[in-house]
Amino acid sequence: MKEKNKFKLLEKVTNLEELKKIKKEDIPLLAEEVRNFIIENISKTGGHLGASLGVVELTVALHYLFDSPRDKIIWDVGHQCYAHKILTGRRDRFHTLRQYKGLCGFPKPSESEHDSFGAGHASTSISAALGIAKARDLQNKDFEVIAVIGDGAMTGGNALEAINQAGYLNTKVIVILNDNRMSISKNVGALSKYAHRIEHTDIYKRLKKTLGDLIEHGDGLKDKLLELKMHLKEVGSPGLLFEKLGFNYIGSVDGHDINAMLVAFEKARNTQGASIIHLKTVKGKGYAYAEENKIKFHGINPFDVESGEHLHCHEALSFTEIFAKSLVEMAESDHKIVGITAAMPEGTGLSLFKERFPDRFFDVGIAEQHAVVFAAGMAKQGLKPVCAIYSSFLQRAYDAIIHDVCLQELPVIFAIDRAGLVGSDGATHHGCFDISYLRHVPNMVIMAPKDASELRDMLFTATQVGMPIAIRYPRGYGENIEERAVKQLDVGKSEFVKNGEHLTIVSIGTVFKEALKAWEILDQEGIKATLINARFAKPLDEEIAQSIRKSGKAISIEENSVKGGFGSSVLELCQVKNIKADIRLIAIPDKFIEHGDQNQLRKDCGLDYENIVDVARKLVG
Repeated sequence: MKEKNKFKLLEKVTNLEELKKIKKEDIPLLAEEVRNFIIENISKTGGHLGASLGVVELTVALHYLFDSPRDKIIWDVGHQCYAHKILTGRRDRFHTLRQYKGLCGFPKPSESEHDSFGAGHASTSISAALGIAKARDLQNKDFEVIAVIGDGAMTGGNALEAINQAGYLNTKVIVILNDNRMSISKNVGALSKYAHRIEHTDIYKRLKKTLGDLIEHGDGLKDKLLELKMHLKEVGSPGLLFEKLGFNYIGSVDGHDINAMLVAFEKARNTQGASIIHLKTVKGKGYAYAEENKIKFHGINPFDVESGEHLHCHEALSFTEIFAKSLVEMAESDHKIVGITAAMPEGTGLSLFKERFPDRFFDVGIAEQHAVVFAAGMAKQGLKPVCAIYSSFLQRAYDAIIHDVCLQELPVIFAIDRAGLVGSDGATHHGCFDISYLRHVPNMVIMAPKDASELRDMLFTATQVGMPIAIRYPRGYGENIEERAVKQLDVGKSEFVKNGEHLTIVSIGTVFKEALKAWEILDQEGIKATLINARFAKPLDEEIAQSIRKSGKAISIEENSVKGGFGSSVLELCQVKNIKADIRLIAIPDKFIEHGDQNQLRKDCGLDYENIVDVARKLVG
């Protein structure tokens, strides 16, 4: 990139009206500037780089032809939207992306009228687009509705359900399938294989070469041969599948050829009913390191543009890594353990398990409900399935947890990663609700470790007790990894760490370290508190209630929603035991928390030792 005037065209595009004034032949140059702008900024802030680089030309073409915000563009998955944000008036704030009080890393309607629908999870765009389009029809309005679905989102059941209805309703809606053969990790599943099968057959390759030669050297047969070539491509390809489902199929189209896309978009705009445009793109396009290592550059911390290396490396192991290494270690001797994830082998750490036990690892695609029922089936046959899914993604499998696991008392182990406040991904990804949505399900056991060693103990316990168990642990780095063998915990038994008569402080999860700091300060001030590491949100240790009975004052601390969470269970226990006490709940407040540094967000929510000390002082008086 030349330093001088390296964003000459982009600087002119302060809004979409200015974009449409650019000469058509200059649009590819604009796309290149957008790509370089993204690379330069994400190298400083971190973010979802690969997916956004892959849709630069697509985004420019969309906004060049369509008229946002009048026309509704719905992004799925939401981390494809960086170029969209840059072109829709947010370029000057793009350096704040995913930073505290800055731009959100996903589409956010409250941030811009051009963000037609919010999306941080996958597979929702076609449903939302169909709903918007049908509402348009019922209100006799006139605008286009475009769903951009890609990066593996078509593997999700929600998308397939929406396609089924869209073909049936025949409502005017345009679906753009951004086919880069990747979700976060490589796409899996029969649909993905079907979509690319025809291109890998020898007969297709030979026909393509023969027809190419004829087209190049032929004369009057050119148009007919082009038509035949496209027909052969569609036979056995997704075109036939989508047309059978009621869609007008357009493709496949080079998703980095702006002129070809403009032709395809115009065709879809002039076609009645539901259309699907099949684009072939390269994840990480235009930045060699991102193209070569698609998984690493899917979501990345700040990095050096020239070398592609992370700028800040942490020496400690993350909780994800500790879980993964521990699971592999336990699976060496316990052959009933299997690993299951939903398109997140790297994110959950199960790629390590896959490498060691490929026959015992299963990636089901972006299909969390299926992952849970699949695990239940395995548990029914005597295996020990460990279902590793982020807290915010597991929400999508709630019915399966109740109906297929807990109702049948099947020993599925839920390894709930990213529990609590996750940081820069923000409201769509914070794991604020898992204690609340799991605690009231009969037969479920819920654990949360205070540190790395306790995570290992809890995982081992889960493999031994034969019941539905959830272990929640945060995004971040583990501490206190003891050089010892794992031990089995007594289900429902907490750890009494300190004893005192003035106050009971009971915490669950890694927020314990803040509780311990607070205890030390209070102890120096002469306020003697009993400090409890609860370990289990369910079943809850009744000894906690007895401690509260003695002190008459208590504080519960958790990195989960204050509504229906661990603190609520403490209140319920005291009510059942007829204990009258002054109990304060410190937890995530009843609102959606924005993105930002994890420590800053925890402080905002009062999950820091200073606030715990302040609450304790006021409580003791």
